[in-house]
Amino acid sequence: MTDQSREIEGRVTSFLDDIGASYEVVQIDPDFADTINFCEKYGFPIETSGNTIVVASKRGAKKHSASVVRADKRLDVNHKVCELMGIKRASFAKAEETSELTGMMIGGVTCLALPPDIPIYIDSSLLEQPYVILGGGSRSTKIKADPKVLQMIPNAEIIDDLTL
Repeated sequence: MTDQSREIEGRVTSFLDDIGASYEVVQIDPDFADTINFCEKYGFPIETSGNTIVVASKRGAKKHSASVVRADKRLDVNHKVCELMGIKRASFAKAEETSELTGMMIGGVTCLALPPDIPIYIDSSLLEQPYVILGGGSRSTKIKADPKVLQMIPNAEIIDDLTL
């Protein structure tokens, strides 16, 4: 694990400690960080996993946002996210762009340690789960937490119908 990964994991747990969240750090094999592989190997239901997806505008001044959706649903990038960002066209940020922006690799990206200038949109259906599994900041960890933690993220909005 790199020093940058350790630093981000530390930011994640510090944030959770600062807000008084109840959580568990789940150490995982980085080869199983991608959601479907993680759920199958470690026995977590897919609907409890929240994927953090970075989106980038396609035209004009570059804008980014992050969305957190249940892993069994698809993010509505072309309509809902574009509307929320106030842009006409967007796409998923490339892995390199996501890493440069967040300091995190795909498979470990989390909404819990993003730069404060990135708006975060959270699908409301995650709040209905008994717990959520989120990225831990690296491909070696996941965070298991009460879904209420999502409501405590300062630059986040809970959105209905964020998915298709």
